[in-house]
Amino acid sequence: MKLFIATGRHRIAINNLGDLQFDGYITLNGGYCFDKSDPIYKHPISQDTIATLVEEKKKNDTFPCIFVREKDMFINYKNEQVEEILELLNFPEPLSGTLDEALEEDVFQLISFFGENDEKKMMKLILGCESTRWNPLFTDVVPCGSSKSVGIDKVLEHYGIAKEECLAFGDGGNDIAMLKHIPHSIVMGNAEEDVKAAAAYVTTSVDEDGIYKALKHFGIL
Repeated sequence: MKLFIATGRHRIAINNLGDLQFDGYITLNGGYCFDKSDPIYKHPISQDTIATLVEEKKKNDTFPCIFVREKDMFINYKNEQVEEILELLNFPEPLSGTLDEALEEDVFQLISFFGENDEKKMMKLILGCESTRWNPLFTDVVPCGSSKSVGIDKVLEHYGIAKEECLAFGDGGNDIAMLKHIPHSIVMGNAEEDVKAAAAYVTTSVDEDGIYKALKHFGIL
């Protein structure tokens, strides 16, 4: 049995799992997957898209953005909105950096602090990417074709495991593609209704032993 974490977070921002051990991680909404030692799959944003975004932001830098790279992340500037989200999510403080630094290495994700009203306009600049919003204050921008479901497929292919042999747990909007993709998908009872509708099975909340009850339901325990 293999146990993987599938998350929108960067590897350095996975700070809420204590001393639990996993076989690997599907991070950045499927854009960067690795086992205990080596990368399994990488899907960065195109360098041309990053270059276009940098040029536009140099002309009119209207929103903070965290540029997420393979080993680190940096932000062009912070405001009260950023501070609020960092505290809310218990997110590590990103490095401060210049826009030109985004051109030095592959960027896998943009944590973009623009609201829902500006999203359509901004996404026209970030070609070949899609928004995976799960908070009104910011959105995770990832390359098109990058999702937790794709990351899961790459990991399963690496290990020679069929998706019919998997269980997938989720509770957020960025889990919907994964929940629809995996036949034995489980959504936590505290999820929103559109997320519940994407899963094969709805369990109780985390605080009500939802994971344990789902594992019992599927005969794992």
